[in-house]
Amino acid sequence: MIHKIILGTYTRRISQGIYQIELDTATETLNNLQLVTEETSPTYFAKSKEGFLYSVTSRDGHGGMSSYDPQNKFLNAVTEEGASPCYVAVDEARQLVYGANYHKGELNTYKILPDGSLESAAALFHKEPTGPHKNQDHAHTHYTDLAPDQRLVVCDLGTDRVYTYDVSEAGEVEEVAVYVAEPGTGPRHLVFHPNKMIAYLFGELDSSVTVLTYDEADGSFTQTQKVSTLPKDFDGENGGAAIRVSNDGRYLYASNRGHNSIAVFAIAEDGLSIDSIQTISTEGDFPRDFALSPDNSYVVAANQNSDNLTLYRRDSETGLLSMIQKDVFAPEAVCVYFD
Repeated sequence: MIHKIILGTYTRRISQGIYQIELDTATETLNNLQLVTEETSPTYFAKSKEGFLYSVTSRDGHGGMSSYDPQNKFLNAVTEEGASPCYVAVDEARQLVYGANYHKGELNTYKILPDGSLESAAALFHKEPTGPHKNQDHAHTHYTDLAPDQRLVVCDLGTDRVYTYDVSEAGEVEEVAVYVAEPGTGPRHLVFHPNKMIAYLFGELDSSVTVLTYDEADGSFTQTQKVSTLPKDFDGENGGAAIRVSNDGRYLYASNRGHNSIAVFAIAEDGLSIDSIQTISTEGDFPRDFALSPDNSYVVAANQNSDNLTLYRRDSETGLLSMIQKDVFAPEAVCVYFD
């Protein structure tokens, strides 16, 4: 079988935009890297069920969101002065796209028009007190995506908070709950258990995973456990990056930028705790993102600074990873998406 993988990148050095590469499961190799479309630093994107792609963009000093049709034809870009967002999510029910703007500390919503293009809907700035870390100089919104109950969850690295919002059909948001993480956590990304009201929060600044129960009644989170993604003997610089949960809800994966590894955890049957079972090298520098194949048999990690991908075989019973290919060229890759 051939799996197509889309790669988002920075275009600071040698990349030209959005790329595609193929995973051949017969040979267990990554092959055929191709430039899909030229775009300026498309560092994150999401696709709708109809195949429209919504990507971070930067144009003439303005940042925002671009839209492409299923044949990769450019539709439009919605931008404003300043930095681009860093996370993108599609809300199919409301036909909205959400963007998290790290540099502005801002949540953006965009309306999907009938032809798949976008128009700006609303923006919200976070102004709460910030954390003690040097990277928490102001609000830094880093993630915005839907909870299982279709509320919107937003992680802010700068304020050490996770916000829960109700969202109107027009894209206006109303805060319903706030989870305050331990000072200096730096909430970056969050992923929900596939069949339980439990979430796993990755703290970029302290390299931690916090297990949180989610209350559908009021949208609130409550902590049950917090663990490090790093070996006890590591004392270098590190930043947490991507976090994923297997389809069966039994294993959790998190990437470390600095230690340059993927930490693997077994999830308890009730979902309320995790145990470290493996830490494996990404065979490159600065693994900002990785993804599991649709059947969860493989994992592809992208090393931003060393311009390479690494392919792992995944054992579905033990959850453990085995490296089977490394040093696959991919320029400045920072987003991995199985199409």
